[in-house]
Amino acid sequence: MPSRKGRPPRIVYAAGFGNVIGTFERWLAGRDDPTEVAITYSEQFFDICAALNAEALVVASRLACYPRGTLSARGIRVVHRTNRWAYKRGLSYHFWQFWEGMRTLVTVIAFRADVAVVSDGTCPWFMLRLLPRLGIAVIPSIHCIFYTGDSPRGGRVNRVLRALDRPFWRRSAACALSVSRDITRQLATLSGGMHPPVLQFLPVYRESSFEGTSAPPPPGTSFRVLFAGRIERAKGIFTLLEVAKRLRAEGRPEIEFELCGAGSALEALRGQVRAAGVAGTFRLHGHCDRPTMLEMFGKSHVVIVPTIADAGEGLAKIVVEGVLASRPVIASSVCPAIEYVREAVVVVPADDVNGYHDAILSLRDDAHLYESKRKACQQVQRQFYEYSRGWGAALAQALALVSGLDVHVPQSNLTQSSAMARKSDGCISPSLEA
Repeated sequence: MPSRKGRPPRIVYAAGFGNVIGTFERWLAGRDDPTEVAITYSEQFFDICAALNAEALVVASRLACYPRGTLSARGIRVVHRTNRWAYKRGLSYHFWQFWEGMRTLVTVIAFRADVAVVSDGTCPWFMLRLLPRLGIAVIPSIHCIFYTGDSPRGGRVNRVLRALDRPFWRRSAACALSVSRDITRQLATLSGGMHPPVLQFLPVYRESSFEGTSAPPPPGTSFRVLFAGRIERAKGIFTLLEVAKRLRAEGRPEIEFELCGAGSALEALRGQVRAAGVAGTFRLHGHCDRPTMLEMFGKSHVVIVPTIADAGEGLAKIVVEGVLASRPVIASSVCPAIEYVREAVVVVPADDVNGYHDAILSLRDDAHLYESKRKACQQVQRQFYEYSRGWGAALAQALALVSGLDVHVPQSNLTQSSAMARKSDGCISPSLEA
């Protein structure tokens, strides 16, 4: 893809949180990131940069467990920055968001970028309005919903920020990448229908990732319910503990819970588990790498995703991963991923302890229901193995729209070729011809 003045395209990717240096090291060695089940967005970004011979700068926010520093190779430089706003609240949060916005602007301009790909949560959107005036196209990558409930609400600060963002969506963003139809619909609401082209994408996986996952073990004396994700209140972990306590009190000790993940609520949850006396059937495994997660899927009977109502979930990839492992999923009604795999999911109203309790018992005690949901998993899996529906393909098409030139994803990355774009639910599906 040629760019201005005949030089290679220059792209900045503000990637949000993640150990992107670790992913980059493995990408350079030709390996996937073993800490993730899905093909990471940063890995797909590196693929696109290699295909375009682009010069790229990737800026990621680091947590304490991620390495400091910078790594450069093959025209790509990855930088980990310390994040100052992740655990802030109120006006302090907004102050540090504004600070990150200033750093992002300076970084993009200093790099002399042609395009800035910016993940949500990196900085306030309205601050990026300066970049198109300098000839730099902005492509937002949106992974979280804008608001919970049926319509926008919130305090005065949130209303002001939405009003400031509206001109960005109407006139400044070149196009947008969206991980769910819920996000796309909300963007239409916030912009009054005057938003840029929206390219829908899905998380994508290697078909080989779940090949070693065994069939669910016979229920026998145990029925294992798997939770995988961040150990945070918003993920419904304390709701899940209430369900476990109720089942224990009802004399159903054969129902066991396996929780994989780390987070700020982990120690609080450990304390409550000990106090409730359910440590034997409510086990906390902490962070698990990909091989361990596949082993946990193999031992489980169902996957549960009890996200609370006000969590702001963008997709909930674990819903997809449960389906790819051929496990029925019990999911909160606020998980947008349900829309893609509904046949394989038992949907429970958010925050409904009784609903989760009844769903678990239904799948445990009704063999016909369990088997029908398990078979439904196999009917909806294919879409998540198609690289042409993933974030990388969406970004490739976005770059084509921005530059006016054809951009081709390497043939080895595609599992299916089709027309360059097709309309679906008011958005453009990124399906590129190799």
